[in-house]
Amino acid sequence: MIDFWIGAGLLLLAALAFLLLPLMRGRRIQAEEDRTALNVALYEERLAELAAQQSAGTLTPEQFEVGRADAARELLDDTEGDDTSRRSNLGRAVPLIAAILMPLLGYGLYLHWGASDKLELAREFAEQPRTMEEMTTRLERAVKAQPESTEAWYFLARTYMRQDRPADAAAAYEQLIKRAGRQPELLGQWAQALYFAEDRQWSTQMQQLTDEALKGDPHEVTSLGLLGIAAYEEQRFDEAIGFWERLVATLPAEDPSREAIQSGIARAREQLGEPASPSAKKPASETTAAVGPELTVDVQLGAALSDKVRPTDTVFVFARALSGPPMPLAVKRLTVADLPATVSLSDADAMTPQLRLSNFEQVKLFARISRNGNATQGEWQGSSEPLAPSTGGSVKLTIDQPETP
Repeated sequence: MIDFWIGAGLLLLAALAFLLLPLMRGRRIQAEEDRTALNVALYEERLAELAAQQSAGTLTPEQFEVGRADAARELLDDTEGDDTSRRSNLGRAVPLIAAILMPLLGYGLYLHWGASDKLELAREFAEQPRTMEEMTTRLERAVKAQPESTEAWYFLARTYMRQDRPADAAAAYEQLIKRAGRQPELLGQWAQALYFAEDRQWSTQMQQLTDEALKGDPHEVTSLGLLGIAAYEEQRFDEAIGFWERLVATLPAEDPSREAIQSGIARAREQLGEPASPSAKKPASETTAAVGPELTVDVQLGAALSDKVRPTDTVFVFARALSGPPMPLAVKRLTVADLPATVSLSDADAMTPQLRLSNFEQVKLFARISRNGNATQGEWQGSSEPLAPSTGGSVKLTIDQPETP
C-alpha cells in the first residue's frame, strides 16, 4: 500500500501547486499596492505644498493649476494597473481555503468510495497462503470487500466446514443462497452445516431445506446422506436404509464413500434383524468401476494478448454447469508460461463430491487469466459453447476476450 499512498501524495502536491501559485503571486501584488499607497500620499503632500505657496503669494492661480495637473499625471502613471491588482487581491482567500479543504475532502471521499481493501486483497491473493487460517482470513476479507461474489462465499463456507466451524459455515451458506439462489446442492450443504452446528439435533428448518433440495433434485447426495444419518440417530432404521440406498445408487462406483454408506446400511439392517444384502457384503474391489465423463481442453493464448500478460499470471481452466450452481464443477490451475497446454477435466477434479461433471447434462468450459491469482475473477478469458460432458472429445479454448465484471 505504501506505493499507492506515495502516488496519491504526489498527485496531491501537484494539485496544491496549482492552488498555491496565485498566493505566491499575491506577495508581488501586495508590494505594488504598498507602492501605490505611497504615491497617493506623495500626491497629497504635493498638493498641500502648492496650496501653501499659493496662499503665500508665490504662485499665481495659473501656476497652481499647472502644478496640480503635473502631480495628478505623475500619480496616474505610477498607479496604472491598480484596478487589476485590486481585482486579483479579491480572490486570494479562495485558493487558500481550497488548498486546506481539498486534501481533507479527497481523503473523506476515498474512505467512502475508495477500494483500498480490494487492492490489498488482490495483492495477497497473488501469493499462496501458508496456512489454512491465512486462507480463511483472506476469504473473510474477500466477502467483505466483494459481498456479491458467490464464489467467494462458497469457498469460505467450504473452508469453515473443513475447519470444523459448522456454525460459521451455516451463516456463510445462508449468505451464498441469498445471492446464488436456492440451488439443491447448496440447500443440502446448508442443512448439513446446521445439523452439525446444532449438535446433531434435527430441526424443522433442516427438514424443510432437505425436502426442498430433493424436490429440485431427487438425487441430491448431501441431502440423502444427511437424512439417512438423522434417521439412523433417531433409530428410524428403515428410513435410513431407504435414503442411503438411494444415495448409493446415485454415487459413481469408484466413489470411496460408497463402502462406508453400504456398511451403514448393513448396520441398520442388523438393527432391524434383517440379513445384510449381498451387495453390501461385496468387497469394494469386486465392484465394477464406472468410468466418468472426461473432457480434454486445449488452451491457448490469443496472439493480441502476448504483450499484455505476464508468464507468472495464473490460468484457471474450469467447467461450470449451464443450468445449476455458479461454482465450478472441475478445475485445473496453470500459468501463462504453460500455454499452450492440454488438460483433462473429469469427476476426479471435482471441488466437492456433490458437484461433478457427471451430475449435469450440459456444461460450459472457461479459461481465465487472473493476475492476482484470484479464482473468482480475472482480466482475460475464453469460453466454449454449451456441451454434454458425456460426449467427451477435445475442446479448444482461446483466451482472447476481456472478462466483464
